[in-house]
Amino acid sequence: MDVWNHLLQGFATAGTPANLMWAFVGCALGTATGVLPGIGPATAVAMLLPITAKVDATASMIFFAGIYYGAMYGGSTTSILLNTPSNSSSMVTAMEGNKMAKSGRAGAALATSAIGSFIAGTFATVVVTLFAPMLAHYAVQLGPPEYFMLMLLAFTTVSAVLGQSTLRGLVALFIGLAIGLVGMDQITGQARYTAGVPELLDGINIVLVAVGLFAVAEAMHVVLFEGKVDQREHKLTRVTMSREDWRRSIPAWIRGTAIGAPFGCIPAGGTEIPTFLSYAVEKNMAKGSNREEFGTVGAIEGVAGPEAANNATVTTAMIPLLTLGIPVSNTTAVMLGAFQNYGIQPGPQLFTNSAGLVWALIASLYIGNVMLLVLNLPLVGLWVKLLKIPRPRLYAGILIFATVGAYGMRQSMFDLFLLYGIGVLGLVMRRFSIPSAPVVVAMILGPLAEAQLRNAMSIGEGSAMVFFQRPVSVIMMVVVVGVLILPRILKKRGVQL
Repeated sequence: MDVWNHLLQGFATAGTPANLMWAFVGCALGTATGVLPGIGPATAVAMLLPITAKVDATASMIFFAGIYYGAMYGGSTTSILLNTPSNSSSMVTAMEGNKMAKSGRAGAALATSAIGSFIAGTFATVVVTLFAPMLAHYAVQLGPPEYFMLMLLAFTTVSAVLGQSTLRGLVALFIGLAIGLVGMDQITGQARYTAGVPELLDGINIVLVAVGLFAVAEAMHVVLFEGKVDQREHKLTRVTMSREDWRRSIPAWIRGTAIGAPFGCIPAGGTEIPTFLSYAVEKNMAKGSNREEFGTVGAIEGVAGPEAANNATVTTAMIPLLTLGIPVSNTTAVMLGAFQNYGIQPGPQLFTNSAGLVWALIASLYIGNVMLLVLNLPLVGLWVKLLKIPRPRLYAGILIFATVGAYGMRQSMFDLFLLYGIGVLGLVMRRFSIPSAPVVVAMILGPLAEAQLRNAMSIGEGSAMVFFQRPVSVIMMVVVVGVLILPRILKKRGVQL
């Protein structure tokens, strides 16, 4: 009963006119930053950190939380309409959502994204409310061997599921791993693969890679290889979901939520693994004509599942932030800085020392989810009108936003050259049917996997047996082997996955 009493008090605090205003402004700004390529929630929160000097802690955290999950809603919009993810978490949405838009189903894709995000976000908020301390306690039991196996599972899933062949998926994976190695070694502090360029000492920014591979490469491909195509791919047959869309989306929302919610609770987690796992599950479970839509005209399950997984993950990511003081993403890291600006240290004592703030923040998650649904669903028709913009102006605008966003991060001309160099790489990959998404996933998780592998080997005193001595690690290893081998065994026996 204490939980519900605290939550009711949180609603009383978050429901004041001033705090509702901050929640609404945060959600609106978050949606806008999600829509703009190259500008993510972390950048928006970082730019607005000075607001903590003028606003009380509760209002500030509600505002930043609104930006945080608002950007996750907005990120799906440009992914679906323009094949331009604004952050790594919306890459999977772009794969099927953009194909749906080109086949005249942009409205259905945007609607299933918004509704799935609402359902997953609300369920994940209930998880945060009821199980935050308990789930954080179990998540913190995982050590380096388990984390490494978890990331290895993500690598194998990505390379096996995406693209026209496993080989092409692996090529993309290793390109991403190579990019991820550029910069300072996390453990020894030595510079590697920088070619003596000072700007590369900090590594290659993930936003540059994501925007270059998707937005810039997409614009280059349209200019060089598509030319003046007719507008049939921009047709719009409906802006709402049909009964069949609902029938296919509901199970995908449930599965995506179930996959995403646990991942947010894991320190050092992220949205990349659950979204790709959700996509893999939906693709493998699809049958007949539904399966044939994947990679061709766009399958609605390929949007519904990953979007639900994404929003469930970003919401439950508040658990390690609030109860352990561990940020699991760039945005939560910036939010941790905002807490510290107020002299508040998230951790096990936060629910005791700053109970009013924490429960108001949790209550604002419920309020923000409703606000975002109300904001986004009526705007589906408006967003779809982006498809009617003449192609030259549309893609010129994409390149302008991408360029401004890339330059705004460090005010560096080198970043602009790098952005367009990565765009050329993305163009070449596209011409050879090498998927782009595994590059970004490998780049994000590669350095983390390397650090966890080295830490695990240190625990095992140089022996790889450490991976076989921990039950969770062994279970994940079996799953990895199954992902690689089982589909081939079933294929030889004539069983369609």
